[in-house]
Amino acid sequence: MEIQIEVQLFANGAKFLQSGSCTVITTDFRKEPEWTAAVSAYEWFLKIKSSVGYPDDFQIIRVVYNLENDITSLVRKVRPKIKDDLPF
Repeated sequence: MEIQIEVQLFANGAKFLQSGSCTVITTDFRKEPEWTAAVSAYEWFLKIKSSVGYPDDFQIIRVVYNLENDITSLVRKVRPKIKDDLPF
């Protein structure tokens, strides 16, 4: 399933807007649409951040999916999973 995401960011003293579509798992989206969209937006944000070259200065201003659903606070709460490889 495709959703439209619009991300407003602040980096290196300037605001900019990035928008596009992301693929989400339909069953996850039906269960928790906002959280599923937030995770996809966060993954997209990380890709943008790594490609631009100002990784420490990035701030999320606003994130909207499907043109009307503000998920900014949820995207700010998303954290990457850390794989635990410890033997104990």
